Amino acid sequence: MTEKIKMNLQCPMPKFDFDVITLGHGSGGLLTHRLLQSGVFDIFKNDLLDQQHDGASFELNGNIAFSTDSYVISPIFFPGGNIGDLAINGTVNDLAMCGAEAKYLSLGFIIEEGFTMDEFWQVLVSIKEAADKANIKIVTGDTKVVEKGKGDKIFINTSGIGIIHTKANIHHKNIEAGDVIIVSGNIASHGIAIMSLRKGLEFDTNIESDTTNLNHTILSLVERFGNDIKFLRDPTRGGVASVLNEIAELTKLGFYLDQKLIPIDEQVDGACEMLGLDPLYVANEGLFLAVVKKEFAVDFLNELQHHQTGVNAAIIGEVTSEHPGKVIMKSRIGGKRMVNYLTGEQLPRIC
Repeated sequence: MTEKIKMNLQCPMPKFDFDVITLGHGSGGLLTHRLLQSGVFDIFKNDLLDQQHDGASFELNGNIAFSTDSYVISPIFFPGGNIGDLAINGTVNDLAMCGAEAKYLSLGFIIEEGFTMDEFWQVLVSIKEAADKANIKIVTGDTKVVEKGKGDKIFINTSGIGIIHTKANIHHKNIEAGDVIIVSGNIASHGIAIMSLRKGLEFDTNIESDTTNLNHTILSLVERFGNDIKFLRDPTRGGVASVLNEIAELTKLGFYLDQKLIPIDEQVDGACEMLGLDPLYVANEGLFLAVVKKEFAVDFLNELQHHQTGVNAAIIGEVTSEHPGKVIMKSRIGGKRMVNYLTGEQLPRIC
């Protein structure tokens, strides 16, 4: 258990009749009922979840964004967070990249037999805190238990629904040559925080995952800049390089980066060098890439840097009509190289 988890445990753990989760807790019978009634429903309490129905019924007005993701990270507790807040932040951020305000979330657990109730409660508390911070309601869910050895402690699926801001027009088709590329913070922190715990790859560091919700920041930016925000994406698996390659391929435009402008923590940069990793391909969980109209890029950056989630934001490049479909980067020493898609798996199970 990390110090951060200890400090964040604001909800006292209820007295359970059991210390570990068994196959019976996924049967749908009495043990499942006891598991849910012993704290799960209470910690996520709201008017829709309180119905305890097979699904949630509600009304939404406006254009809707919908997203789903599954989280299988190992280890489940890591510097800066755990699988619980990661699951909430990940789906909230996916909705935010659509210009949407996250409203409702489903929460599904696949738990391995033998998972301790103490660890499960820590995950639940982190989920609760992350959902409250993002101002999203968990309104439905599911719990399954698999035999010991057929899972890895706990997997989580979250699906979210949000209402798209009326000023948002986020689409790769809006991108044009001359637009500016902005990253909201230091890259590669999440992936390196995970690697610091992996067996055989441990090294002394205080690097933490950047996992956080971005929805409040994004909606503030959309409210001010509207259509001048051409595109948004959070560079999770595959990192910054993979996102930019995807956009370049879709738009048939070129993307030009300046390595000296890309923000990265000194410890993270050093760890990447030691491990032979390119930080452009390392996963992030609390930052985003924005493609913005050039005339408003500086104002956008200044506004972003006033938010806690954008303090280290920077302009890192531009869109060009040259080298269509390719990402080119000017190195620190002045040379240029092509930044290709990630080949294979650089960091397994980092989200």
